[in-house]
Amino acid sequence: MNNPGYGFALLIVFLVLVAQFESLASHFVILASIPFALAAAIYALFFSGTSLNIYSQIGLVMLIGLMAKNGILMVEFADQRREDGASVRDAIASAAAIRLRPICMTLISTVLGALPLILSSGAGAEARQAIGWVIFGGLGIAAVFTLFLVPALYALIAPLTSPRSVDYARYRREMAESGEKEPQGLPA
Repeated sequence: MNNPGYGFALLIVFLVLVAQFESLASHFVILASIPFALAAAIYALFFSGTSLNIYSQIGLVMLIGLMAKNGILMVEFADQRREDGASVRDAIASAAAIRLRPICMTLISTVLGALPLILSSGAGAEARQAIGWVIFGGLGIAAVFTLFLVPALYALIAPLTSPRSVDYARYRREMAESGEKEPQGLPA
């Protein structure tokens, strides 16, 4: 698995998270679930007897994006709840409960969509099966990590940071104290 594609995929995920979040805690929580998904996919390849080839590596890069998306769904909603004044525990509990359905819908549809790849036969079946096992095993097992590890990490790490609304309130206070005019188009 000495492939620069994984590092590039993680870098892209990190840059997207930098653009979306303004907290290192959110970055860490989302990125921490990705290695568990990759390990789950490798185990699925091992148990199915499929080799780690270029096709399974393509599936692993796709798995990085899917796991990040699932983490983003939960962490973004928890951050919004914290901005509204909820405690960390209440924010992540409501995020986990409310985002359970969209995350499960994505996981189930993607895992079931991998079944035809796994069950394929004929020319090129080995390539399709490699991608199918990475998706099926990686997401199937990694669902546990998304649904339990992300909230647990968020509950541990988020109290170390302040919600974005606190930073924005400080910004407005400093702008008022300096006498500078606040830029147009910012939220109230």
